[in-house]
Amino acid sequence: MVDISTLQARERQRFIQTHPASMAQAAAARQHYLFGVPLHWMRDWPSPATLAVACAEGVTLTCADGLQYTDFCLGDTGAMFGHSPRPLAEAIAQQASQGLTCMLPSTRAVAVGQGLQRVFGLPQWQMALSASDANRFVLRWARGVTRRPVLLVFDGCYHGAVDDTLVDRDPTTGRTLPRASVLGQVHNHAEFTRVVPFNDLAALEAALAPGDVAALLAEPALTNFGLVPPVDGYWPAVRDLCRRHGTLFVMDETHTVSTALGGYAREHRLDPDLLVVGKAVAGGLPCAVYGFTDDLAERMTRAKEAAPDGHSGIGTTLAGNALTLAALDAALTHLHTEANYRHMLDLAEQLEKGLVQRIRAAGRPWTVTRLGARMELQFMDHTPRDAQDVRDHAQSDLEAFTHLFMLNRGVLLTPFHSMMLVSPATTEADVQKLLGVFDELLADLA
Repeated sequence: MVDISTLQARERQRFIQTHPASMAQAAAARQHYLFGVPLHWMRDWPSPATLAVACAEGVTLTCADGLQYTDFCLGDTGAMFGHSPRPLAEAIAQQASQGLTCMLPSTRAVAVGQGLQRVFGLPQWQMALSASDANRFVLRWARGVTRRPVLLVFDGCYHGAVDDTLVDRDPTTGRTLPRASVLGQVHNHAEFTRVVPFNDLAALEAALAPGDVAALLAEPALTNFGLVPPVDGYWPAVRDLCRRHGTLFVMDETHTVSTALGGYAREHRLDPDLLVVGKAVAGGLPCAVYGFTDDLAERMTRAKEAAPDGHSGIGTTLAGNALTLAALDAALTHLHTEANYRHMLDLAEQLEKGLVQRIRAAGRPWTVTRLGARMELQFMDHTPRDAQDVRDHAQSDLEAFTHLFMLNRGVLLTPFHSMMLVSPATTEADVQKLLGVFDELLADLA
C-alpha cells in the first residue's frame, strides 16, 4: 500500500528546492502579517510556504521564482472569467482617473441595473463589497419584512463570514451547535438558526412548520463540502414549501454562477425571492450584488420607512462606488455572455470526461461531480447526498497530496478541496496539461 505521508514529504521537499523566493517571502512576511500572509486563509495551501504571485493573466500565474502555473482555482471563483480580462482592465484603468468613490451614484448606475436584470432576471438590486456583506444585509431585510427571527440553512452551507450561518448540526440529535472553529463567538446562534441536511425534504418541512423562519438561505448546490448537487425535483419542492410557510427563498449563487449564464436559479427557473452573487460578478474586483422581486422591494421600502431615522445596519460607505460600477458594467457586458459560457461548459465537459476515463481505467473509487464550468474530484465512490456523506468519506491526506503534487507540476487546484474551474481563457491545451499531470499522479499512487 502506498504511504501517502512519504509521498507528501517528498513533494514538500521538491517545493522547498524549487521555490526559494516564495520561501524567503514567507519568512520575511511573518514580521508584518499574522501567519505571514495578508489574509490567514492564504496559508491553507498544502505547501511548505504560500506561493508568492508576481503576475496573473488569463489562466497563467507566475510566481516569485519565475515558475508558471495553469490556474484551475481562479481565486476560488473570484477570477472565474480569467485574471484581468482586457475589457475589465481597461474599464478599471479609465475609471481610476475619473474618481474612485463619492457615496453618490455613478452615471453608469442605470446601465448596470439593466445589465443585472438582463443577466440574472430579477428587477431590483442593491450592492455590497462581498457576498458575506450582501448575505448579512439580506438577512436583516428578511427579518425586517417578515418580522420573524429564525434563519434556516443547510448543514455544510457556504455563506462566507455570516455569523448566523457559522453553525453546525449534531448528526445524532439534529440540534444546531456553535461551530468550534469560530473565534470570538459570544452569541448563541442556535437560538435563531436551524440547520437541516441537504436533500432532505422532510427535515426541511419540519424546520419550517413552526412558522417563525424568516428566510431559507441556500446555495443551489453545496460547494463548501466539495460539491453536493440537489436530487431531481428538490428545488421546486423546496420553493413551494417556503411559499406555503411564508418564508423568503434566498439563493446564494456566489459559487454556482458557473452553472450557466445567469446562474443555476435562472437556468432552472427557480424564481427565488432574493439572489446573492459575489466574487466573480464584477470579474474579481471586490463587489457583490443582491437582487429581489418588485413585490419584495415594496415590502422592504415599507419596513425602512416605518423604522426611525438612523443607521439601518445595512450597507457600508464604499458599496456601489464608481470604480466598482465601472468594473461591473464591463463584466456584465463583456464577461457574462453566451459565448463565454459555451466555451467554458464545452471545455469543462471535456475535462470531466478525461478525469472519469482515467479514474475508471485506474480502478480508483473516486467520483467527479460537475456543475457547469465547476467540478470536484471527490475521493469517494458515489456522488454525495449531503455534508455528512462527505465527512464520512473524507481523505484529507490524499487530498493534500493531490494538491501539492499538481502544484509542483504547474497545475493549481483550489486549496480547500479539489475544485477545478474552467474559464473563458482556458484552452484545450490547458485541459490536456491537467489530465497529463493527473496521469502522473495516478501512476505515482499505483
